[in-house]
Amino acid sequence: MAGKHWKAIETHQVKRLVELFESEPDRLSRLSFEIAGIYFDWSKTHLDAALMEAFGQLTKAMGLDAAKEALFTGGIVNPSEGRPAEHVAERGNGAPEAVDLAAVRRQRTRALVDAIEGGAFGDITGVLHIGIGGSVLGPALLVDALGRRRAGYKVRFLSNIDGEAFDEAVRDLDPATTLVVVASKTFATLETLANMSAALDWLVAAGVADPLGQLVAVTAAPESAVEAGIDESRVLQFADGIGGRYSLWSAVGVSAALALGLNAFEELLEGAAEMDRHFRFAPAAENVPVIAAFADRFYVSRGAQTRAVFAYDERLRLVPSYLQQLEMESNGKSVTADGKPLEQSSAPVTWGGTGTDSQHAVFQLLHQGMVQVPVEFVAVSESDNAQDDNHHRLLLLNAFAQGAALMHGRPSDDPQRSDPGNRPSATILLDQLDARSLGALIAFYEHRTLANAVLLGLNPFDQFGVEFGKDMARRLAEGEDTAELDASTKALIERAGV
Repeated sequence: MAGKHWKAIETHQVKRLVELFESEPDRLSRLSFEIAGIYFDWSKTHLDAALMEAFGQLTKAMGLDAAKEALFTGGIVNPSEGRPAEHVAERGNGAPEAVDLAAVRRQRTRALVDAIEGGAFGDITGVLHIGIGGSVLGPALLVDALGRRRAGYKVRFLSNIDGEAFDEAVRDLDPATTLVVVASKTFATLETLANMSAALDWLVAAGVADPLGQLVAVTAAPESAVEAGIDESRVLQFADGIGGRYSLWSAVGVSAALALGLNAFEELLEGAAEMDRHFRFAPAAENVPVIAAFADRFYVSRGAQTRAVFAYDERLRLVPSYLQQLEMESNGKSVTADGKPLEQSSAPVTWGGTGTDSQHAVFQLLHQGMVQVPVEFVAVSESDNAQDDNHHRLLLLNAFAQGAALMHGRPSDDPQRSDPGNRPSATILLDQLDARSLGALIAFYEHRTLANAVLLGLNPFDQFGVEFGKDMARRLAEGEDTAELDASTKALIERAGV
C-alpha cells in the first residue's frame, strides 16, 4: 500500500524553488511555524502541495499516528529488544507509571545535586564526566551551549579511550576537588570502564584518600556499578527503555544540572515537553518534525546521500556532532523493523560545522558542486556576548544570505562564475538560546528522527551494528582466539605490538 505513495513521490515533477514561491502565495505561511520560541522555515525546500498530500497519505499507510501513540503511552516501539522508548517519560509525557518512576528518579538526582552543592562531598570545584556516545554527547552539548556565562563547576567530558583525551580532560582539574561522574547504561562499556580506572588511578596518585568516594555512577544497571565498588547512595539509575542517544533528559544529565543549575535543567525538560505535545497532537501538515522528515525523505529519494547542518552561533557548535549519532545510529539501517530489506535508502550522512567558518571551507561545493546536499541553518536572534551588536547582525545576515543564494543562484556567461541555484535549505531560528528553547530544539530532532523511521518502516531504537564492532574490540582486548581474522587485521595488530 505504501508503494504507490512512494511512487508518486519519486516520480513527482517539481518546480524550481523560485517558481514555487511565485506560484504559491501562501507558501511561507504553510511551511513556517513557531513553537517554544523557535521559528522553523521549510519554505525553501521543494515540498509543494502535491508532495505534502502524497507524504500525508504515506504517514497514514505507515501508521505514524499509531507509532506516536505507542511512544507516548509506553508501547513497544523497539520490537527487536522488546522495549518501549521511555525518554519522553523523563519530560512528563510518557505512560503514567513511567512518568511517576521518572519523577522519583529525578528527585533522587535533585537530592544528590543538593548534597554536592551543600558540601556533602567536600569542596567540589570540578566535574569529570566519563561516558561515550549519548552518555557524553548530550550533556556536553548542554554545557557548551548554556554554561558559558555561568560561574560554577568546571565540567570536563571524557569519552575517547585515547590517553591523550584523558590528559586533556583533566589538565585544569584539581583531583582533590573533582567529582567523577561515570555514565554507562550497562556499566560494561570497555572505553568507559577503562577511563574510570584511569580516573581512579589519577585520584590515588594525587593522594586522595577515598577515590571511590568521589565517584558517582549513572546507569540502567545499578548492580554492576555497586559491584565496581561505587556506594549505592552514589548510584543514579535511569530506565532500561532509554537509549544512550536519548538519555540526556535522565540522570545522565546530572553533570549538566550541576553546571547549569537544577532550575535550568527543569526548563530544558519543559521545552522538550512542549515539542512533545506538538509532535503528538499536531496534524501532519502542521507538524514540524513530520514536515522536516518529509523533506528528508524526498531528497534522499532523489539521490541525496548527505544532509548538512550549520550552526550560526558558536554556542551551538556541537549540534552537528550530536545529530550525527542521533540520526545515523538511529536510522542507519538496511532492513525494516520486521527484518525485510529496505526498499528506500535510509539515513543520509549527517555532517556540518559552524558559520561563518564553513562558508570559507565547504560552501563552494554546496553552491557549485555536483553533489546534491540539503542544507540546514540553525541560528539565534539574540546574542549573549560582550561584542558590538554588529558582530551578531553580520553573523545572522550571512546565514540568511546563504539560504537565499542557494535558492536563487547567479547566472553568468562565464560557466565558472555561474551558480545554478535551486538548492534547498531550511532555517531554524531561535528567539534566544536558553534552556527551554534548547530542550525544544533537541526534542524536535528526536521526533524528526522517529518520523523518518516510521516512513521507512524501520526501528530507530536499536543499534546492533554498534554492538558488533564493540564486541569485536572486546574479544581482541581479552585475547580471545583470532584465528578467523583476516591477514590484514592480524598484521596490523602485530605491527603495532598490541
